[in-house]
Amino acid sequence: MPPNPGRAEWTEHELLDAGDGRRLERFGARVVDRPAPGATGPRLADLLTWRRADLRFDGTRGWFGEEEALSPWTVRLGEPDLGSALELELRPTASGGLGLYPEHAANLAWVADRVAERLTEHAGSRAVSRAGSRVGSRVPPAEPPQVLNLFAHTGLLTLAAARAGAYVAHVDASKGAVEWARRNATLSGLEDCPVRWLVDDAAAFVAREARRGRRYDGIILDPPSFGRAGRRQWRLVDELPSLLRACAAIAGKDGFVLLTAHTTSLEGEALANALASAFERASPEVVPLGLDAASGARLDLGWAVRMG
Repeated sequence: MPPNPGRAEWTEHELLDAGDGRRLERFGARVVDRPAPGATGPRLADLLTWRRADLRFDGTRGWFGEEEALSPWTVRLGEPDLGSALELELRPTASGGLGLYPEHAANLAWVADRVAERLTEHAGSRAVSRAGSRVGSRVPPAEPPQVLNLFAHTGLLTLAAARAGAYVAHVDASKGAVEWARRNATLSGLEDCPVRWLVDDAAAFVAREARRGRRYDGIILDPPSFGRAGRRQWRLVDELPSLLRACAAIAGKDGFVLLTAHTTSLEGEALANALASAFERASPEVVPLGLDAASGARLDLGWAVRMG
């Protein structure tokens, strides 16, 4: 895969080609062919390359492939020889997903850096407190930054934040997704990190945290384009402003925010404007999310908006 500066490199993922509404990827030892609405150009790889697929997904028939290929497997992100790899379980889901969005690797280093900055700030404030205290008095160690991950799925960014030293509240409405994320924590050797694994509706959870007076040093959101809040269906394009305002109410002073979205209804600048308005802060950084294929194709997959 061509290098992408500032992006963590997958050890075991490669986009082979994309086009004609589909994407061909290698996840570890398995090659997967599945739909990609953003793959609007022609395929660049030859037919033999596409025939390598071990798994294929069709919106009508679902997944098909050999029985072994349909069973769960794992992939790694990072440098396993240096002890820095995250290991994640993949499995075919009814919606055509695998439990992993490879484009989110672009945000791992950014989240880890923001957590490291807050750790340094907390340590500095403790040092000042200690300098002003009586000689011999004991000053408690700096507390880890509090990070909230909403729509947290199978936990990639939760694990990145926890590994960097944060205390993470991992929130997803799907019990299966939260259990999956906990398995990923165990696979990555992070099962003892301070993470609250919460099965909850994102908006309802944020509202309760506001009533409790809780504040977070960082907030991560990856809302779906369409969702369900209880019995009510919602669209991100309609619900995003109120969701961001609610998050702003529980954000600590100068807390960092990462918003990612994959809907075609919202461009990066619109997301940035919504985030800046809700948090009443300067214009955030807008980063296109996507993957470059070995064939030379480009697959655009949405936007990340970063603040703090």
